[in-house]
Amino acid sequence: MLRHILFRSLALSMALILMISGNARAHEIRPTIADVAVGADQVTMTLRITLETLLAGIDLDSVADTNDAPEAAIYDSFRAMSPDQLEAALRADWPRIARGFLIETAGQTLTPAIVSVDIPAAIDLDLPRDSILTIAADLPPGDDGVRLGLAPGYGTFVPRQVGGGADAYEGFLNGGEMTPDLPRAEVLTEGAGAVFLRYIGAGFEHIVPLGLDHILFVLGLYFFATRAGPLLWQVSAFTLAHTITLALAATGTVSVPASVVEPLIAASIVYVGVENTIGRGNVRGRTALVFAFGLLHGLGFASVLGDYGIASDRFAGALIGFNIGVEFGQLAVIGVAFAMTGWFIARPWYRRAIAIPASLAIAAVGAYWVVERTLL
Repeated sequence: MLRHILFRSLALSMALILMISGNARAHEIRPTIADVAVGADQVTMTLRITLETLLAGIDLDSVADTNDAPEAAIYDSFRAMSPDQLEAALRADWPRIARGFLIETAGQTLTPAIVSVDIPAAIDLDLPRDSILTIAADLPPGDDGVRLGLAPGYGTFVPRQVGGGADAYEGFLNGGEMTPDLPRAEVLTEGAGAVFLRYIGAGFEHIVPLGLDHILFVLGLYFFATRAGPLLWQVSAFTLAHTITLALAATGTVSVPASVVEPLIAASIVYVGVENTIGRGNVRGRTALVFAFGLLHGLGFASVLGDYGIASDRFAGALIGFNIGVEFGQLAVIGVAFAMTGWFIARPWYRRAIAIPASLAIAAVGAYWVVERTLL
């Protein structure tokens, strides 16, 4: 009786994963990156931003993918516009959109104006389009500092103060959070420890809850092992491999297009799930293969890390912090899986009733992603 209950619960949960993955497309929400210049009488921000999400009115703090938003159809209509059409729509709706760019000084809230807009042509409608938007606001007389941020619902904000050398301010803020006071025509030091901690959180978030493909791969490793030893070897190999390629790709030493990396990551999920069902295999050979797959996943992590536009003088701390966050995320996935199934691992029916059905579901999701990322 217990076996049937476990099997049905596991099947239902995996079916839910399949339903979720069936609606996923490459419309992931990206952070807004701003190069900020605070002068004596004006503040200027040059933003790398997805304008379509703001025009559609999507709450970027509540979704990880535009397809999950109620305004998905509106977003798609803006996504299909030419650069000239999108710029016209932005300028027409600027009075509303401008209220989301928070600029405060001396107790006043300033409204920025558009300086310039650079919108690329839409090459692939399934990928976000990054535009370059430059905005500015005149500062009142005085020497009061300036605080910057994005309103709640506008998503993650990465402000980088330019012209200040190694001590220029760089932040990683959620919607509604503000920078400290940025002195006019000066710089504000943010310690290396603060940058390090910010990127630990970013790395963890990329696994839980945003990295469903990485979650499924780690679960595939978990369901292969019935003892801690093989699992430890595989996770260690995976960690070492993705650390290597994360560093190489994030520094620009290695560059592989996402159109190649993402289908291969999906294929690695298929392989791990299928191999789990046909036999336990050779632990040493499996570990070597997991190392190779880890190299692929590291390239995927690097593409996300690159979205944050880390300043060169902060790169080492951000890279290490991001990688540690990824590891914490993986350990969290394994911990949850063990809490749900660890009690039954020693049972003779564990592999037949839990590990194999779960592995087949994982492989099915991976197979769907291979097709989606290759053909759709």
